[in-house]
Amino acid sequence: MAVRKLKPVTPGQRHKLVSAFDTITKSEPEKSLLRPKRKTGGRNSQGHMTIRYRGGGHKQRYRLVDFRRDKEGIKATVKSIEYDPNRSARIALVIYEDGEKRYILAPNGLKVGKTVISGKEATPEVGNSLYLSDIPLGTIVHNIELRPGHGGVMARSAGTYGQLTSREGRYANIKLPSGETRMVLTTCKATIGTVSNSDHIIVSSGKAGRSRWQGRRPRVRGVAMNPIDHPMGGGEGRASGGIPRSRNGMPAKGYKTRRQKKKSNRYIVERRKKRK
Repeated sequence: MAVRKLKPVTPGQRHKLVSAFDTITKSEPEKSLLRPKRKTGGRNSQGHMTIRYRGGGHKQRYRLVDFRRDKEGIKATVKSIEYDPNRSARIALVIYEDGEKRYILAPNGLKVGKTVISGKEATPEVGNSLYLSDIPLGTIVHNIELRPGHGGVMARSAGTYGQLTSREGRYANIKLPSGETRMVLTTCKATIGTVSNSDHIIVSSGKAGRSRWQGRRPRVRGVAMNPIDHPMGGGEGRASGGIPRSRNGMPAKGYKTRRQKKKSNRYIVERRKKRK
């Protein structure tokens, strides 16, 4: 995993840092695992704009990624490592012994030709999916389930991981990338290793046009609007609007929005670290 700095031939390339794509082994996706992806432009089913600053962008097709890893006890061989426009991580095309093809999240260190397996028979090696009850303590994992059989929902983006720290009865404690420690049922699955493409965080677009390719339109600051359009708008000259808040008046920059009586609070052992 690496990034590539381009020569400043144009102003847009002067500060551009792009992924080197050195781990990708195949340029064309598997057709049987593709689905059409329709863009909404931020509109709902009635045609009303519900999300601003979205629209345009390059046409994309969705890759069906297997987050459940529910094909247990059958070995699969890694056929290729591919790019996925719908996520920051790389994906791996695996072919099972019975001929079925699936996409999985590619962890760091997964190579073409390697064998992966899921279930009770699996060993704690990179790419294998195991139940939390069978994973050794201290192991780095990703694609962590919250409900047994529902598929992994935590630690799925590029470079993320969780660490299995302890087990107490029916629950295992996992330390997440945010610093939060959370209790998860030991009957849930997780995949061994760190998610690939960890250098994604230092990628720099270099120009506004690249955001347009991704379907993002220019975002207008609240302080640059009129008072009727935003609570922080208006004022004489370059006045900045007072208390930071959203367009609907929700306080920002430090205001906690999580519900105090949320049921999942009892599964959080340690809160995430505060920003300095």
